[in-house]
Amino acid sequence: MNVDNINFSQKQRLAYIDFKLLFVGYVTRAEIVTYFEKGLTSATRDINLYKELCPKNMEYDAKEKKYFQTSGFKPLFAHDPRKTLVKLSNQITDGFDGIGDTTFPVEAPSQLNIPDIFIVAKLVQAVINQKAVNIIYTSLSSGSGARDIVPHSIVDNGLRWHVRAFDRKTQSFRDFVLTRITKVTIKNSEFIECESKLEDHHWMRMMPLELVPHPNNIQHPTAIALDYGMDNGSLELNIRAAMAGYLLRRWNVDCTEDASLRGGEYQLWLKNRQTLYGADNLSIAPGYTE
Repeated sequence: MNVDNINFSQKQRLAYIDFKLLFVGYVTRAEIVTYFEKGLTSATRDINLYKELCPKNMEYDAKEKKYFQTSGFKPLFAHDPRKTLVKLSNQITDGFDGIGDTTFPVEAPSQLNIPDIFIVAKLVQAVINQKAVNIIYTSLSSGSGARDIVPHSIVDNGLRWHVRAFDRKTQSFRDFVLTRITKVTIKNSEFIECESKLEDHHWMRMMPLELVPHPNNIQHPTAIALDYGMDNGSLELNIRAAMAGYLLRRWNVDCTEDASLRGGEYQLWLKNRQTLYGADNLSIAPGYTE
């Protein structure tokens, strides 16, 4: 039987079994009953189906009444590392795992700022429905005031959340920090072509980066290669030009021409710095000068 031919609710239960075996090491019939509010007969059918699909994934211990992961375990479902770590560290469940009934030893750093969810909701509505909005925004340079913007993307730059939008005041695409927006009013009029995401050239431009272990600050580059899953000593990424400055600062990448920044925080060096020409926010990229 193919897992794609199984109905949604049973697929959820199979994914739960798979998740528990992978991250906890065992699963019990009673856990399935409690988590999904199903009877023992239903839980037994799910376990038998899982064994039929993955006969080498688990073995039953009659003394402990648990199904344990075997040495030949291979997950039935794909568990995306990034999404799974976020779920584990925040105790978030999507219904296809056992996070809701297990406390996992995974921590994530606390966010210094948390946007107002109702502000976010209005901006998301505007993007989906292709509308402009009027916002009350407080900037560092001019204080509080109203302005019309046309949002197209909401972004986490590693330090804070912002919305990427066309600013009708400056007639340019800019980033607006979400926590500095205190009011959002969706306008009835739709935006015009020059205000659309496709016209945000810094956003649409994909920029190749080649990151390598810092040639002067790192004694054992193999350790850095392992940290970042480098291939032949380098990590190649494609990022949006609009995000370049934020990400290079977040990753502490030395952007000098001759890898001249010193300090243990600079473990990476941008080997192809010429790729940055014309990108946004490069003033915050470590060591970058034109």
